[in-house]
Amino acid sequence: MMRLRLEKHGLKVSNLYIAQVKQKYGIIERENYNKPKSKNARQPKCPPEKEAAIVEALKHFGMI
Repeated sequence: MMRLRLEKHGLKVSNLYIAQVKQKYGIIERENYNKPKSKNARQPKCPPEKEAAIVEALKHFGMI
């Protein structure tokens, strides 16, 4: 899937961004085993152009 994104959209998308978009659309994820040590740790937010590419891929695979 990473190759498809890179060839079609010219960008790489991290698993964190994919998980954020899936959560936004109500797709249930398993609990993260690699949790941050502090509760107020900051996570980068998914940029709009990458979110659009992720949504397109999820629609392509029939997940949303």
